[in-house]
Amino acid sequence: MTRELWQWSAMELAQAIRKKEVSSVEATLSCLDRMAAVNPSINAVVAQSDAAALQAAADADQALAQGRDVGMLHGVPVTVKINTDQQGEATTDGVTAYKDRIALQDSPAVSNWRKQGAIFIGRTNTPAFSWRWFTDNALHGRTLNPWNSAITPGGSSGGAAAAVAAGIGPLAHGSDAGGSIRYPAYACGVVGLRPTSGRVPVFNGTASGERPAMVQAMSVQGPIARTVGDVRLGLAAMSQFDPRDPNWAPAALKPEAQKHPLRVALVMDNAELKPDPEVRNALKQAAGWLQDSGYIIEEVQPPHFSEAAGLWRTLLMNEARSGMIPNIAQFGDAAIQRTVASMLAHTEPVNWEQFNAAMARRTALIREWLIFLEQYPLILMPVSWRRPFAIDADQSGDAAMGEMLQAQSPLLALAVLGLPGLSVPVSVSGGIPSGVQIIAGRYQEETCLQAGEIIQQRAGVFTPIDPR
Repeated sequence: MTRELWQWSAMELAQAIRKKEVSSVEATLSCLDRMAAVNPSINAVVAQSDAAALQAAADADQALAQGRDVGMLHGVPVTVKINTDQQGEATTDGVTAYKDRIALQDSPAVSNWRKQGAIFIGRTNTPAFSWRWFTDNALHGRTLNPWNSAITPGGSSGGAAAAVAAGIGPLAHGSDAGGSIRYPAYACGVVGLRPTSGRVPVFNGTASGERPAMVQAMSVQGPIARTVGDVRLGLAAMSQFDPRDPNWAPAALKPEAQKHPLRVALVMDNAELKPDPEVRNALKQAAGWLQDSGYIIEEVQPPHFSEAAGLWRTLLMNEARSGMIPNIAQFGDAAIQRTVASMLAHTEPVNWEQFNAAMARRTALIREWLIFLEQYPLILMPVSWRRPFAIDADQSGDAAMGEMLQAQSPLLALAVLGLPGLSVPVSVSGGIPSGVQIIAGRYQEETCLQAGEIIQQRAGVFTPIDPR
């Protein structure tokens, strides 16, 4: 049966458009038609750009007709998260007070995608201040998971993952400071990559000032897609140099070849809570597929895992007390205020000396993990110890938040360490997707992607789907 263009991957579209087998206008129209059909059911895209997108697509087709050089995403429809600057669009971050905060220029990741020929068809939803694992806010409303409206699509890039899963563009921009790419990918049955800190340049001209130190260290931007290959393509396109980010690293996307067979540290257990059976099953399945492909699987714990996850609260939450949290208190909706209050209930306040000591300890933990990764170049662990949460599970009080923070420790630890992590789907059980997280050393994204492709070859691709 012939597939509609909105069902194609970004790689397929880019190749076909470059060969003039299909036009960018045709691809863009197909994705816009799909958006019109499914977005009212899930509210993943909260600002559409139909006219601008079609004009950009027509310009892309004209450039090919004139024989001009084109970029790796030339003519491919994509979406951008509403917490990131896109010229002429509002960077609302899901906050009513920011609804008229219009960007005068693209952020680096958006600029890089634009330079590579991407066609921007819409902007995807986030929770207010991009600070929840749920995507809902007073300005734009709630995004629903296309698999099951009773469970979260994840957050904060929940709109991005839901859009990709439902066929609204093959490639989406996301950001991640505590799982905001990896968790939505997990919840929506798609692929999401948190790159190494410094891999993708970051800057928002609409921000009132520079990002504080721990946000700079932990927050990254990266791609979400239906296939590992599209994630690789999206990363290559968005990670180019931009002088506005002094923390950008000129690291090769394809590092030196690893010695094979690679040893993989399989993390199956958690000291604080018992993993959900589906989580363990997904890990066993993925480990078996990697082992079939020649990887050496050993069940072993990386160093000080729980301590690394705990540092997320000590460093990021305490830093936020003097910056983000007062803004949330002033401008945030009731849901984000309850979430932050519950997180603070599990965050011990620290003074400057204690904060400084925690920063030093973070360096020591990164060193220990890098040494561990010399022995085990890949780590296979959960995205979360729990299946995707029910809608608004973070609104159930401090005790529920404590369990949630423990469940999300694989997300938090990696953000503290600044390492790359790939969320890749493995199976669907009871109509809900399940997946795993693949971790490698600094700037070793390709090592993650290669392992992810092996898993994808065995598991298959579960999206796009019609909202259910």
